Amino acid sequence: MPRVWEVPVHDSTRVRDVRVAAGAAARHAGLAEDRVAAAELVATELATNLLKHAGGGRILLDLVGPPVPAYGDERVSRVQIMAVDHGPGMHDPAAALRDGYSTTASLGAGLGTCLRTADDFGLHSTPGRGTIVMARIASRPHRGSDGPHPVPLPAWSGGVNIPLAGGEFSGDAWVCVRTADRVTLMLADGLGHGPLASRASSAAVEELRRTPHLPPADLLRRLNSALRDTRGAAVAVAQLDLQVGQLSFAGVGNVGARLRRGDSWQGLVSRPGIVGTHLPTHLPQHQETWSDDCLLVLHSDGLPSRWSPGPAARAPSSLDPAVIAATIVRDASSPARPVRDDTAVAVLSPLPPDGPS
Repeated sequence: MPRVWEVPVHDSTRVRDVRVAAGAAARHAGLAEDRVAAAELVATELATNLLKHAGGGRILLDLVGPPVPAYGDERVSRVQIMAVDHGPGMHDPAAALRDGYSTTASLGAGLGTCLRTADDFGLHSTPGRGTIVMARIASRPHRGSDGPHPVPLPAWSGGVNIPLAGGEFSGDAWVCVRTADRVTLMLADGLGHGPLASRASSAAVEELRRTPHLPPADLLRRLNSALRDTRGAAVAVAQLDLQVGQLSFAGVGNVGARLRRGDSWQGLVSRPGIVGTHLPTHLPQHQETWSDDCLLVLHSDGLPSRWSPGPAARAPSSLDPAVIAATIVRDASSPARPVRDDTAVAVLSPLPPDGPS
């Protein structure tokens, strides 16, 4: 079962805790020691920035696949380090990435260091609402590599997974896999919390990886068999057919799904039930045209059902989907009222013409 790490950062003593957690996550992912050191450096810089500029926040660490999946490489873990705050935000995020820029008495090299060190980097800030900074550390640096690159896709994915009350395991899980001309995004919410709930959602992830060619309704039927010796889970599956530009969706249980097209949002409805214990006889498969102005959000019930899309989710942009996911969670919570349950949000969005940043 995958581990997740959440470290609240409200005083300087927690910076060391963040560094230790980043090292543990990197070693758990099987990264070489130089990449472990890179993860520790980036996490330390982001935690320090939280204290300096936002009055505190939290660091989320998770093991994720690549944002643009190539066939069969979704098992290659990256350490995703997410800094989330409800601070004053930035009026000029681009300036904050330049070395020497600082609003405090410091050298102003923190975010620039993170940008150079990370394999993937994303930032979104809204004045008065706070800042999200995301960095991923892969098993080896890919920037400037002469090796093979993944086949370009018209979509990329990302997400965030937060355990209830700082637990070691989240009962939620999400994954994005590719086979031939299909990209499939799944989010599973195991019943309850802790290791047993995580076992159910992890079983759903493993079964999807074995049968990614199946359409969503058939996948749910396969998952129902695979999860029979677990607590069961609520599961939503969205599949993008790359050849025809069509999105298919099917879900069972209390997992939310919203699709944005242009400025409008619509909900994608799941059927009542529990995958693994009580699967509905009829599983309708919803189909929508996928275009460059679409954005898909899947989320567990840790996110309020009436969450409001913020600036990151509303406007077409080149933001990393994981940053969008974290912003949605941040805007639906507050420092005084953190997530009320295990909470996962996964996002699928069109890939910018120039590829990932």
